[in-house]
Amino acid sequence: MKLREDAVYDLIAVTSMGVRITPFSRQPVATSNLFEMQATSAETNVLNIAASLGMRTTILTRFVKDSPIASFIMSELRKRNIGYFGEEVEQGGPWGYRHQFNIADSGFGFRAPKVQNDRAGEVGRTIDYHDYDLDFIFKQQGCKLLHLSGLVAALSESTTEACLKIAEYAKENGSLISFDINYRASFWKDREDELHESFKKIASMADILIGNEEDFQLALGIKGPEAGGNDLSSKIDGFKVMINEVQKEYPNASVYGTTLREVASANEHYWGAIINYDGQWYVEQPRQIQVLDRIGGGDGFVGGLLYGIVKGFDPESCLHFGWASGAMAASLLSDYASPLNEDEIWSIYQGNARVQR
Repeated sequence: MKLREDAVYDLIAVTSMGVRITPFSRQPVATSNLFEMQATSAETNVLNIAASLGMRTTILTRFVKDSPIASFIMSELRKRNIGYFGEEVEQGGPWGYRHQFNIADSGFGFRAPKVQNDRAGEVGRTIDYHDYDLDFIFKQQGCKLLHLSGLVAALSESTTEACLKIAEYAKENGSLISFDINYRASFWKDREDELHESFKKIASMADILIGNEEDFQLALGIKGPEAGGNDLSSKIDGFKVMINEVQKEYPNASVYGTTLREVASANEHYWGAIINYDGQWYVEQPRQIQVLDRIGGGDGFVGGLLYGIVKGFDPESCLHFGWASGAMAASLLSDYASPLNEDEIWSIYQGNARVQR
């Protein structure tokens, strides 16, 4: 894959920003009185790895004008070294627009984490590609890699069109495209035919395709492998069979990948990953990790993988860096990882938890 050398931006993502509120001390939402709030989106979780390690990142989004929640989000993005282009939309009264709320606890032991998404009136559903000076961003300044998520692409007719148009413009101007399919049945209800067509168009432009077997089957209509065992070895074999079919339909992509996860308890997972890079398979066999909060682990993997690609790591190192970035995210109460340097990620991969003085 060839990266645009004169690009100002390393990574850009289209996203709908919101806030996540979580109870203190891993308690359940329903019985808690004290909560912590953080600015969040799946796509900024991905960008946060690169942003923390000094790359220039930015998002294309929308905000509610004069909203204290919007101000909080903007402030948090600046702290995290993530820039933004975002039209400010009038709230339109108490039943108008707002930023989404994600209300979640971390679970403990055999008490599973629970997540409540409250997205009514979400301002991100109004994202319009006309908001952005695409000529300035992608042609004059340039972007090495544009990251898109199926969560945003399926939010509304407007966001679907925005993701398509932005991807087309970025591709024409030398950007690589990463697409995390992220199929959600509730987002697709009553729009299946339209979204199938749009997702196939985005996937056809993508250089990097991320998703599990269900994502490829339900969003892109790829025929899945025959049912096999539920063990991780069978899942790896099934994913390889699936990607062999995906490559026939979407030969533009050079990298295909997914994470592998077995849940022993809310605090203990077996965490692995697999990628196909230029036709070669690389597998990180699942190994035990301790989990403080699982939300964001998959985004951390994607973020680490993309960082490695932009940095020019060899394929195996990209996989290892992605795996360890996801493991780091799972060790934090935030749903994104903020490494101080690359060595911190490599220490996690090596299993080196000795105190560092």
